Amino acid sequence: MIIFNRRVRASRRRPNQFSRELFAPLPKKYNSLAQVLSFAQDRRWRTEMIRHVASSRPMLALDVACGPGAVAIQLARSSEAKIVGVDLSPEMLHAASENIAHGYADRIWLVRGHAEELPFPDATFDALTFTYLLRYVADPQAVLKELARVVKPGGRIASLEFAVPARAHWRALWWIYTRVVLPAAGLLTGGRGWMNVGSFLGPSISSHYRRYPIDWTVDAWRHAGIDHVEWRTMSLGGGLVMWGYRAD
Repeated sequence: MIIFNRRVRASRRRPNQFSRELFAPLPKKYNSLAQVLSFAQDRRWRTEMIRHVASSRPMLALDVACGPGAVAIQLARSSEAKIVGVDLSPEMLHAASENIAHGYADRIWLVRGHAEELPFPDATFDALTFTYLLRYVADPQAVLKELARVVKPGGRIASLEFAVPARAHWRALWWIYTRVVLPAAGLLTGGRGWMNVGSFLGPSISSHYRRYPIDWTVDAWRHAGIDHVEWRTMSLGGGLVMWGYRAD
């Protein structure tokens, strides 16, 4: 537990550098291992998030913290949008480039950048998605404002994050899974890099929601200029999908 807590504290002190170092060895296996370690729930969560964006028929969308491109590719399959993917990790962007080369290179562009300072003018995009982002930034409220800045008024914004189950018995099982099973499964299926991620994940999620519970996050979205904010927990509370509209 001491090692876990040190990693959580490190992620707060230097979140960008920490997340890049943590995930640098993982891009090629990221999507498949995320499916395995989430009991195949990761794809369901992405589908739910994308549904709230694709239904608005965006022509230009931004995917922040795009990783190896799973969300961007799924959004391209679900809509006619052209998509820009942004990530701070060159390793993730390299993997995304390889993934989108198989049929989506003409509709998905990749840019290296930080969510704290996106390299786009105001009101550029019709829609925006972000995935597993807020635990890796120093100021979630400021990041939400920056995300909203680049979306046109009325544009859809949707996110996917891990969550902590609300019911006590599911939360107890979740705690055992994230502290014991997840690190071991990561080591067996993906090696030491995924063991490190598995060891960090549970304490990181718990710590984040102690500081920023769901009610706080909903208010933060609204303060960032996002209206009609709604949310849904999935898979017994292990996943959180949130969505809304850029205010006029």
